[in-house]
Amino acid sequence: MLAKKELISEEQRKFALYAKALSHPVRVYIIDLLRKQTCCYSGDLAQELPIAKSTLSQHLKELKKAGLIQGEITPPRIKYCLNRNTWEEVQKLFGFFSKS
Repeated sequence: MLAKKELISEEQRKFALYAKALSHPVRVYIIDLLRKQTCCYSGDLAQELPIAKSTLSQHLKELKKAGLIQGEITPPRIKYCLNRNTWEEVQKLFGFFSKS
């Protein structure tokens, strides 16, 4: 019998990590917004999204934890950008899993 470690590939682990991070519509919205522009400040996101700042902060934390975005702190502001290298990997992985 194969151990669980042998059954699940690194690609499958990464796919699950990215899928979990993208499992909320607000996070998908943030990624889509950052895809279309260079970067965005958290304050700008807070004004655009009808959610509490603490909720926005949690969504940004999840995206950052998955490596999908990067944050740069310049007090008192935080600038977020899409991690383009990781985003390319996400597109490849999701494309691979969408093939029959």
